[in-house]
Amino acid sequence: MRIGFYLTGSQQVEAVLPQIARAALGQGQRLLVVAEDARLREDLDKSLWEAFPQEFLAHGQAGGAHDARQPILVNDECDAANGAQIVALADGQWRKEATAFGRALLFFDDESRAAARETWRLFDAKEDVEREFFEFEAGKWVKRA
Repeated sequence: MRIGFYLTGSQQVEAVLPQIARAALGQGQRLLVVAEDARLREDLDKSLWEAFPQEFLAHGQAGGAHDARQPILVNDECDAANGAQIVALADGQWRKEATAFGRALLFFDDESRAAARETWRLFDAKEDVEREFFEFEAGKWVKRA
């Protein structure tokens, strides 16, 4: 499994996550976006519609009649009714259920950096886990480790 740690810096997650969603769709992947807070899920929903006006990032909020058909599904838990193999933890909270996915992406800001470091260390002894660290800089994601 691969775990990506994504430091958003001064940007709000809803402003930067659409780039990752776009890349996933471009590779033919499905994505589950998880956030506990209903307001954040609404903000993510809106930004996925508006981030790339020239493109269509098809998605939906979990709980609808067509969850299984959504390329991007926004949910409050790690339940991929859309069959996603990539989970984006948009609220900075690690969930043990994320290890069931082929790839997990943990988005965090400067305030939650310490918690992200603790999560990184959880996988120190796991040989079957590949970790990556990215930072949002000058409008793009830059791989740091």
